[in-house]
Amino acid sequence: MTIRYVRPVSHSAYAARRIGLAALVLFVLAVLAHRFGPLRTPDFLALVLMSAAIAAAAVPLALVGLIRLWQQGAEGGMASAKALVYAGVPLGFVAAGAALYLTRPPLNEVSTDLEDVPAFLSRPQYDQQWLATVTTTRAAERQAQLAAYPGLAGRRYEGALDRVLQGVEAAAISARIDITERKGLELPELQELKDSLPGQEPQPDDAVAEVGEVPIPLPRPEPALPGMVASPTDQDVLLQGETETLVLGLPFDIVIRLREDVETTFVDVRVASRYGAHDLGMSAEIADDFLDRLDAELLGIAGG
Repeated sequence: MTIRYVRPVSHSAYAARRIGLAALVLFVLAVLAHRFGPLRTPDFLALVLMSAAIAAAAVPLALVGLIRLWQQGAEGGMASAKALVYAGVPLGFVAAGAALYLTRPPLNEVSTDLEDVPAFLSRPQYDQQWLATVTTTRAAERQAQLAAYPGLAGRRYEGALDRVLQGVEAAAISARIDITERKGLELPELQELKDSLPGQEPQPDDAVAEVGEVPIPLPRPEPALPGMVASPTDQDVLLQGETETLVLGLPFDIVIRLREDVETTFVDVRVASRYGAHDLGMSAEIADDFLDRLDAELLGIAGG
């Protein structure tokens, strides 16, 4: 008489696979709808948290399936493994976000000039829905930014404002920043003003820049007296724009300020997260990336 061994079946493992797959599908659809579709950031974050909660429910069921496989040889080991992989994607994403939330300073925005912060030309109030709003004071934000990002500072270039403006516009395009508003003299007006100055001879378009005219980044000078800050002038050029993170499409508002002082031009940037009271450190990364691209663009112009 032939004895056939019948393996028990772990229903928990197969249930975990279905639940984990549902969590993964919800997470992927939320990411795609937010990055390429009309889904707003608060709704996107709510769906991501929901997918993580569903995924968390699949983990214990998958573990039960693995335990039964080990102890009884029950079928469902592969289903449990797939369930853990499916659930790991939304859970890992939320865990990474939680780590940034706990380790990065609780800032909604950063600025390269903390004494005289560049002002937004127009910053509409976005519906935060269930997300927390900013509650810290400017002084507290300043101390937190100085402690977390001591190297985040504006740039001072040895070059005319119109020339630096060209580099700013090129760097904005390279950094995927969409300039939506402008205030101040436009580039043609700046060139006409420069040509009309007494003692200035018009230069041909193909003139080669002298070595002394190369725009190079210089550190911002300290105020002459403690507490003194530069006041805004009518000659400031302000560019306001917006950008999105490459993968998730999280929106950020940006304002870039150019201020001419004798033979140098100051460039400051302010980056703010559009939603929530915590930017997870992304505002500083966006500002650093733009300034690095600006340095490269100006050095490239000087070499042409």
